[in-house]
Amino acid sequence: MKLYYTPGACSLAAHIILNETGLSHTLERVDLKTRTTASGADYLKINPRGAVPALEIAPGEVLTQNVAVLTYIGQQAGNVAMHPAPDSVAFFRLLEAIGFCEDVHGAFGALFAPGLPDVTRDHLLNTLIPRRLGQVEAMLAACGNGHLLPQGFTQADALMAVILSWAAPLQVDLSAYPHACALRDAVFARPAAQKARSEEGLD
Repeated sequence: MKLYYTPGACSLAAHIILNETGLSHTLERVDLKTRTTASGADYLKINPRGAVPALEIAPGEVLTQNVAVLTYIGQQAGNVAMHPAPDSVAFFRLLEAIGFCEDVHGAFGALFAPGLPDVTRDHLLNTLIPRRLGQVEAMLAACGNGHLLPQGFTQADALMAVILSWAAPLQVDLSAYPHACALRDAVFARPAAQKARSEEGLD
């Protein structure tokens, strides 16, 4: 497998999970401004939507979107928490949790848009993001094990931690969300996450 990534972007979650599972993979960095890869390839020919992550699973066969990429990686691993039986409620709860992460991603990610009007920024910072963070906090409190799902660490935790790591550069105050902060810190304390950050030049 080859993971196309941008340092610190949501593709970091797939990078963490690849390291966590120990699955063989290579990495190729993507410049999202020029839409070119480190080898000089036109990234739009790899992923026409131009976003990361993209995961090449066979020559010319590329998966995109976190829900597909993270689920696929989990299904290649022997980790039951990341690969519940496909016809089980636990499997659909995992998809549900990854989908919820994407809701939070959308709220945070909008702040990266250049030239964002002040009224939109204020709405995101004062209404939408606090609502999403409140939902994260409630979900973690209800689960009670420091993770988003009862089975423990999963792809959803990795993705949520990456999204929460954007809070500081985006000037989002997380002090009112101790469960979310604890999840972020616990994920990035894992050796797989530390390795991924080092490989992406984030440390």
